[in-house]
Amino acid sequence: MTMQGNVTRPQRARRELMSSILRRVWDFTRSSGQATLAMMIVTLVAVTALLAFGAYVADSHLTAFDPLKMNIRARLEPPGLEHWMGSDKIGRDMLSRVIAGSWISLSVSMAVLFVAAIVGTTVGLVAGYVGGIVDEILMRITDLFLAFPALILAAAIAASFGGGMLSTTVALAAVFWPWYARLIRSRILSLKQQDFIAASRCLGASHTRLIFSSLLPMVWPLVIVQATTDVGFVILAASGLSFLGLGAQPPTPEWGAMIFDSLTHQPASWWLAVFPGGAIALVAIGFNLLGDSLRDYLDPSLGASEAGV
Repeated sequence: MTMQGNVTRPQRARRELMSSILRRVWDFTRSSGQATLAMMIVTLVAVTALLAFGAYVADSHLTAFDPLKMNIRARLEPPGLEHWMGSDKIGRDMLSRVIAGSWISLSVSMAVLFVAAIVGTTVGLVAGYVGGIVDEILMRITDLFLAFPALILAAAIAASFGGGMLSTTVALAAVFWPWYARLIRSRILSLKQQDFIAASRCLGASHTRLIFSSLLPMVWPLVIVQATTDVGFVILAASGLSFLGLGAQPPTPEWGAMIFDSLTHQPASWWLAVFPGGAIALVAIGFNLLGDSLRDYLDPSLGASEAGV
């Protein structure tokens, strides 16, 4: 009986945790019309990206056409029954390339934001909590990165690494982390003045305990909201680098690179730019709506905390 209880309790706990998460997601989805629309767009994009990644791993494709296979006979065909989004200059199906590009764009965006959020949150926590000369040094380094136009700085970093998706990820992470540092530092400076921090210090709480048990749980919703909102901006920036020839290299079906390849065939072959551009716009709109909805759902006061100090 004891063994059976020991086996079923973890299973019951996992089921309860999963049920709680699903309830929270469902409650958030129903919280407003904007949240519902955001979840529909983001779910569509996420499922498409996961299926495209699975097809890539399995060396397959989701449509009737291989996104990398050339067919000169079908060169520059407009949208029709066979090629729903038309074909490009060497006969590759645009629909299959747009779908294949979804997991590339989203994976780069997630990698950039993961690194930027970790680095920026760490810098912001240390600067805001320690203060003094440490705060001054860290903020001046942050200001140094913010002093340059973001895309120009990212292009310079990507070019110095030779271009490619890894270079794009590193360059964009270097551009985005300072914003998280400023954001979190501002929040920490505000939280340090709260009574619960003074009470914790009086009770003998260590600096580590204050940071990880008291402060960090108070700022993670802010990080999540900001990261969700930034997904669209990162995809736009990555597409911009690919458009400049510094991101994805041929024949990778990345949305920005596809728009760049279409330039010599405009405006006659309009579909070459419209469909990948529309995919970028859809993702940017969906994640921006999701970030705004999350901010209102988690804590409406978060919007007032986004101005750096």
